[in-house]
Amino acid sequence: MKLATYKDASRDGQLVVVSRDLSTAHYATGIASRLQQALDDWRFMAPQLHDLYELLSSGKARHAFPFDPARCMAPLPRAYQWVSGPAYASHVERVGKLPGTTMPPGLYAEPLLRQGGSDCFIGPRDDVALASEAFGIDFEAQLAVITGDVPMGASSERALDGIRLLMLASDVCLRSLGDVQGRPMTAFGPVAVTPDEAGDAWRQGRLGLNLQTTWNGRKVGLCDAGAGMTFHFGQLVSHLCRTRPVSAGSIVGSGPASHPDWSQGYSCIAEKRAVETMDAGKPKIRFMKFGDTLRIEVKGRNGQSLFGAIEQEITPLP
Repeated sequence: MKLATYKDASRDGQLVVVSRDLSTAHYATGIASRLQQALDDWRFMAPQLHDLYELLSSGKARHAFPFDPARCMAPLPRAYQWVSGPAYASHVERVGKLPGTTMPPGLYAEPLLRQGGSDCFIGPRDDVALASEAFGIDFEAQLAVITGDVPMGASSERALDGIRLLMLASDVCLRSLGDVQGRPMTAFGPVAVTPDEAGDAWRQGRLGLNLQTTWNGRKVGLCDAGAGMTFHFGQLVSHLCRTRPVSAGSIVGSGPASHPDWSQGYSCIAEKRAVETMDAGKPKIRFMKFGDTLRIEVKGRNGQSLFGAIEQEITPLP
């Protein structure tokens, strides 16, 4: 099934069920008013949401209305925690070869997770308002999962069972400000989907579909999100709960999708600049500026958008 959260002037929005083709939606109020409620009692509420989803997708839901991504918040507008990779060794290797950069130890031994801010997600059509272009504005196009409760010490197989929903994400990065202040906000695609919606493209914790990134109308990335993934999502979640349990409503991201085959393009500007520096001694491509636009999308094997698209513009603070 596919779930979204509509803006309603509250912090957590209103949960809606979205049809398979993303054309219609239906409020889930009679089941759960917010996504976190459904995650907290997933085994009871998920079957009810699925029944509504099937009714909606078959065109039989009485109170359906046209789905509008512009009305969406992030599917989970605020989360108990948000951590991300990088889960792609090719990304770390390229960026790690920059002069003055030290490759992290244990690159192939275990995931390298970092904590992000989970109290201020933005929606898929919200502008990215920032104070200065001098911050080195970048994007990280990636995939993410929302978990249920996962016990401390869970194996990667057990952790995979704890994944409830898949999402599309864009982590805004400010490269000039360092790794803490330089990650101000994350946007998520319009809908979160259960893994079965991806069909056989979801296999062993990897989504074998192309992540398409378009910057100012030009396609810059068409990365196979599954083939290049060194650590699958089960391993990422298992690593996160090595020393503590993970609560329902936690979000785990893959970091920017990358692939050893550079012809597939890039999912973050920093990686492209790293390749240019290795080839020519200095980067040619600039970071993002005010007025720049970004579009990120994943299409299923049927050609339909799986999550809907993230479409944003970089704007100055009002």
